[in-house]
Amino acid sequence: MSNAELLKQLRIDHAQRESHGGGNGLKVAIIVGVVVLVLAIGAAVAWWLLGNKAVPVQTAQATAPTAQSGAGSVLQATGYITARRQATVSAQITGTLTEVLIEEGDRVKKGQVLARLDDNGYRASLEAAKASALASSAQAAQVSAQLEQARRDVIRADALAQRGLVSKQSAEQQRATTDALVAQLRSAHRQTDSAQSQVNVAQVNYDYTVVRAPFDGVITDKAAQVGEIVSPLSAGGGFTRTGVGTIVDMDSLEIDVDVNEAYIGRVKADMAAEAILDAYPDWKIPAHVIAIVPAADRGKATVKVRVALELKDERIVPDMGVRVSFLDARPVKAAAPPKGVLVPAKAIVQRDGHDVVFVVADNRARQHAVTPATQSYGELRLVPSAVNAGDTVVVSPADDLRDGAAVEPAKTP
Repeated sequence: MSNAELLKQLRIDHAQRESHGGGNGLKVAIIVGVVVLVLAIGAAVAWWLLGNKAVPVQTAQATAPTAQSGAGSVLQATGYITARRQATVSAQITGTLTEVLIEEGDRVKKGQVLARLDDNGYRASLEAAKASALASSAQAAQVSAQLEQARRDVIRADALAQRGLVSKQSAEQQRATTDALVAQLRSAHRQTDSAQSQVNVAQVNYDYTVVRAPFDGVITDKAAQVGEIVSPLSAGGGFTRTGVGTIVDMDSLEIDVDVNEAYIGRVKADMAAEAILDAYPDWKIPAHVIAIVPAADRGKATVKVRVALELKDERIVPDMGVRVSFLDARPVKAAAPPKGVLVPAKAIVQRDGHDVVFVVADNRARQHAVTPATQSYGELRLVPSAVNAGDTVVVSPADDLRDGAAVEPAKTP
């Protein structure tokens, strides 16, 4: 057979090549398509999960400005209600509590019994001291009676000696006996005084077993229970309490605010002010500046200002958040409050060259373009539009926070 015929037999027909290879190519194409589809679905699911993960953010509430905010207020600052007179009440001796007569919220009067310690040992010491004092007093009385008799004997001995019935030596011995009894009586009186002092000491220690209120106030913390050991000094190890409870004089409540040192020049002593509690935003409490504390906090660049509340109310309690407006002393005409809302200055950020505020609605951050007013109110800025009073805004939003992102308010520690 020739070479040409051999080559002709080895040649594969085009139809046979189509029938043998076409099936495998189709299968490969289907597998590749399925893989690409799965990857696309996975990417979409991952994008959806990451895009909907709630981001923790710090928030604040937009508030409507008052007439004073636009007219008479020269500065606004935030602070807390503090008590100038409060005490952690403890026993002055170490002992075991047998009674605790207070609960949180109880109103107490000065001298009222708050707790009692085990007093068996101190009562026994007091009774022993009293018995010793009585014995010393009886001994002094006995010496006093002997002295009285000796003085009468001296008078009789002198009379007999003058008549020669007894010797002068006998009369002198009687006077010596009298002088000795005088010294004994003086010593007995000193012993009696010493014994009475011991009674006083024992009485004081016994009185220390009763814990009393140092002033009128309200119990804000009950720190110990019956059966626990209390001591004025910490014994270490966590087994000894150093206090029975905390009492606060509600009449001593005032406000401590930190004013930025750049604006402290606007605040003066006795300056009129207005306080608004975070818990009661519609309640305006008249106040005035007590003093500007002559010390600055270099870390926060602030100066502490003490503000007195001119109104006492049960709703005002220690550690409440409060916003203080310092008012201009000059008379001003009544004016309508400025239009818009007040938001923290840190809530206003730049996005694409524009000022924006993120408002939290339905756990989503919604971006609102704003045009803040040029006038500032301490740490607050006036936003005339785009934000409503009562809206929750994001404070210091992250650079990657975008419109529609899921958010959740960060929990305060």
